[in-house]
Amino acid sequence: MQSTIHIPTSNPPFNSYTRWQKHNKFLSFIPINQNPCFPTLSNPPKSLKTSFQFDFEDEKLRKEFKPTAPTTPTLLPVVIRQSDGVSRYVWDGSDLKLVSVDGKTVCFGGFEDLGDGFRRLFRRCSLGVRNFLFPREISENYFEYVKWKFLHRVFSSALQVLATQAMFRAIGIGYARSLPSAAALNWVLKDGLGRLSRCIYTASLASAFDTNLKRVRFSTSVVFSLSIGVELMTPAFPQYFLLLASIANIAKQISLACYLATGTAVHRSFAVADNLGEVSAKAQIQTVCFDNLGLMLAAALNVMLRNNQRLQACLPFVVYPIFTAIDLYGIYQSLKHVHLQTLTKDRLEMIIDTWIQFRYVPSPAEVSKQEGINFIPSKGRLKWPVRIGGLNPKCQIPNTSMTAMKSLCRDDFYFVCTEVCFHGIERTEGILLCLREGASTTDTIMGVLQACYIRKRLLCKAGILEEGDSLNQEWFKLAKDCKRCAGEDMELLNEKMVELGWACKNILLSTDEQTRFSFIDD
Repeated sequence: MQSTIHIPTSNPPFNSYTRWQKHNKFLSFIPINQNPCFPTLSNPPKSLKTSFQFDFEDEKLRKEFKPTAPTTPTLLPVVIRQSDGVSRYVWDGSDLKLVSVDGKTVCFGGFEDLGDGFRRLFRRCSLGVRNFLFPREISENYFEYVKWKFLHRVFSSALQVLATQAMFRAIGIGYARSLPSAAALNWVLKDGLGRLSRCIYTASLASAFDTNLKRVRFSTSVVFSLSIGVELMTPAFPQYFLLLASIANIAKQISLACYLATGTAVHRSFAVADNLGEVSAKAQIQTVCFDNLGLMLAAALNVMLRNNQRLQACLPFVVYPIFTAIDLYGIYQSLKHVHLQTLTKDRLEMIIDTWIQFRYVPSPAEVSKQEGINFIPSKGRLKWPVRIGGLNPKCQIPNTSMTAMKSLCRDDFYFVCTEVCFHGIERTEGILLCLREGASTTDTIMGVLQACYIRKRLLCKAGILEEGDSLNQEWFKLAKDCKRCAGEDMELLNEKMVELGWACKNILLSTDEQTRFSFIDD
C-alpha cells in the first residue's frame, strides 16, 4: 500500500536560499553603519543553517551591538596592608584592581602620568621614613610624644656639641704639652667620679623611678641642662677646668642613669601590641637621627661665624638660654603625652576618687592629664590625705590607731586609722593605711577604696574629730560602713579598670609605702 504525501501549492516548499534572504534582510535593518565604533559585517556564510541557529545568532548580534553602560565598581571585603599604605580590592566588572584608602588606584599594569608618579614616589618615600622611624602598632599619643622628643633631642644635641667645643678650647686642644695630662686626668677624675655618682644615685632612688617617673625624669633633665652650662663656662675659667668638668660629668651621669631606668616604662606605655622590643629599637633610631640633626645645626652655626672668632667664642653663651628653654619645653610636652598604665598610690587614689564621685573610671590619658609632671610636689593641700605605710612614732598617735590595732584578727590584711602630723605649728590630720605582710593587690585596692570612702564622709562633717570614747565608737561605725561599701564596689571597679587598660596585677609603691606589719596571735 502506498501512501501519498500532498503538498499544498499555496505554501511554497522549504528553500534554504529563501530563509537566508529573510535573515539577510533582517540584518540589513540593524543600524550598524551609523556607529563608527563597530566594523562592517563580513559577507554571509554560504553554509546552510537551521531556523533555531538563525534565531540564536540574531540575539547574539543584538547583544554585541548594544552599547554597554558603565558598571558600578564593587568593593570586595578584603583589605591589604602593604608598605605603601592600606588598599582594598575592587571589581569593576572586568578587572580586579587594588585601590588605596585615599582613593589613589594602585594598578597592576599600564602607565601613569608624571604628576601621579611623583605623588606616588613621595608617598612611598614618606611611608618608608615612617616605617623606618616608627613601630607598626603603637598608641595614638605616640606621634605627639615623638614630635616633642624631636625638639628636645635636636637642641640638646646642639648644646652638647657647643659644650664639647668649649671644653676643647679650655684645655688648649692644639697644644701638645697640655693635651696628654688633661686627657689622663679627665678620664681618672671626671669620668670616674661621674660613674661613681651614677651608681650612688641609682641605688638611692630605685623605687622612685616607678612611682614618680615623670617628676624624676624632668628633674634630671633640668640637671643635665645645667651641666651643659657648667661645661660652657670652662673656657672662662681654664684653671678650674677639672673641677668644672667633673661637676658637669657627675650631673650628666645622674641624668643618664634616670634616662635608662625610666626608658623601659615609657616605651611600654606605647607598646599596645606587646611589641616592646620594636618600640625600644625605633626609639634608638629616632635618637640617632635627631642627634645628628642637632650636630648639623651646631656645625651650621659655626660655619656661619667661622670668619669672626670673637662671635664664635660668644656663640655658646648666646644660644644656651634659648636652646635650653626649647629643650626643656620639649621634654615637658613629651612627658605629658606619656600615659602610664601602671598603678601607683597617687594614680589609684585619683581613679577611686573619680569612681566614688561620678561612678566612672578614668582612662590612663585622663589620669595622666590630671597627674601632670608634679615637678614640685605640694603637701597638705588636700584635707585628710591618704598615706600608705606604718605609724610614725614621732607623730601624735590618736586613740583610734591603737584601738584599730587591738581589733585586728587573723583574716585582716590591712587596717585603716587616723594620724596627726605637725608641719611646724600647722596641725594636719590624715588617714593611714597599714598593710600586712602577704597583702595582695586586691587588699591594697580595697584598703585605698575604704580610706577614700572614709575621707568623703569626714569631709561632709564640719570641724575636727575630738578624742574620746564616743569618737572610737563613731570611727569604727564609719570604718565598718565604708568597708561594706568598698566590698560592694570592688568587683565592678576592678573590672572597669582592666577594660580601660590599667595594669591591676601590681601596685608600684615607694620605699616608705612598702612598709608592712606582721600579725602575732598571742
